[in-house]
Amino acid sequence: MVWLVCLVLYGIFHLWWGGKSKPLSAQEVQEGIATLRVVASGPNSLSHLDDVAELLSQDDGLSFVMFNTVLHRKKAQYPENSGFSDDPRAADQRYGKAIIWPLIKHACLPIFVARKKGSFVNDAHSPDWSYVAMVRYRSRRDFLKFAIEIESKGTALHKWAAIEQTQVFPVHPMLSLFTPRLAVATFLMLTAGCLNGLWV
Repeated sequence: MVWLVCLVLYGIFHLWWGGKSKPLSAQEVQEGIATLRVVASGPNSLSHLDDVAELLSQDDGLSFVMFNTVLHRKKAQYPENSGFSDDPRAADQRYGKAIIWPLIKHACLPIFVARKKGSFVNDAHSPDWSYVAMVRYRSRRDFLKFAIEIESKGTALHKWAAIEQTQVFPVHPMLSLFTPRLAVATFLMLTAGCLNGLWV
């Protein structure tokens, strides 16, 4: 029974995690961009709609990782009388906390976040980035759903209040020592083995 429960749990995880879906059609991309144009929280979001359209038009239905470099503002730039402080890190933390559930329900997860700790090989004209982050998206379709949700709720307000400059681009892992499916399967097998041993 323990092994059966763990097998069912893994099946649920496998379906949720996904990684291959039907690519967005041209019409779906147009409709998605039109929706974002209506719900976008401000000029920063609107200015990037062409980039979003380009990303969606390249949809192959597969999962991908979005690589982000972020430079904080010296002071957060909120609309007047917003009631928020001018601390850019606090603004970024508000954004980070607000997007966790919209990400998780679409099997999209932050997989790596790291603050910059010095310089090594560096272009003199390159920004002094504050941190880098990598976020796994189940598909571009899920990315679109996520973007529409956070724009509809005004969550992106905190992001653009905090960020002075950013570079964002999708990547596909060529080598990774961490595979979620293997990690979850291993965890469930060990759990089942321990429970089965206790119950025998």
